[in-house]
Amino acid sequence: MVNKDQVSGVAKQVKGAVKEAAGKATGNRQTQAEGTAEKLAGKVQKGYGDAKEKIKDATR
Repeated sequence: MVNKDQVSGVAKQVKGAVKEAAGKATGNRQTQAEGTAEKLAGKVQKGYGDAKEKIKDATR
């Protein structure tokens, strides 16, 4: 089963990747850095959601 943290995390990763690519394409380092940070935040959030699911599964 998938929880909201997993979904939100993946969405942030995708949004960050798009922003990072746009920054690279336009030469805008700030946008690129923001995209990289957003991708990382998404990975952390997805990892948190994954951990919650493992705990939930283990207690069943």
